[in-house]
Order: sequence, then C-alpha cells, then structure tokens
Amino acid sequence: MGVKFSEDVVSLSRIKVNPGRVVKQTGETHRPVLLTSRGQGVAVLQAVSDFEQAQEDRDFMRAVVQGLMDLDAGREVNLEDAKKRLGLI
Repeated sequence: MGVKFSEDVVSLSRIKVNPGRVVKQTGETHRPVLLTSRGQGVAVLQAVSDFEQAQEDRDFMRAVVQGLMDLDAGREVNLEDAKKRLGLI
C-alpha cells in the first residue's frame, strides 16, 4: 500500500493538536504517515504490527536472495542434509 498524500502527510504542528487521531489512522489504514516540518519530511509514523510485518518481509527477502546467491556460487546441500542440520529428522 502506498502513501496517499492527501491523507498521509501530516505536519508536526497538526499532530500536536490531535496525535491520537493520527495514530488511529495508521492502524485503520495500514499506511504510514509522513510527518513534516516546514514542508520537509522528518519522520514516519507507522502501526507497530505493520512495522513488524514489514521487517519480517524484508528479512525473508534477504534470506531468499542469500539462498539464490549461495546456489549461484555452488554452495548447496541436498534436502536430507539440510533437514539433519536443522534437526527436522
């Protein structure tokens, strides 16, 4: 989900007036809010659950890329050996 600039860009002065509304918005829309000061982006406010999910997604993608790089470099093991190393059998 992308940022909707008409809804998801909030000045620091505006968030001071009603921070609860902005926090509630992030949870309801599952979109981050860009906080600005004098027209410049200074921070991003995001629901914790969305932040955690994004972090898990990034970690998974890094692992996939690393696995593909290992395969490309000839660093591989067969499935049985992998299961043994992971204690799955």
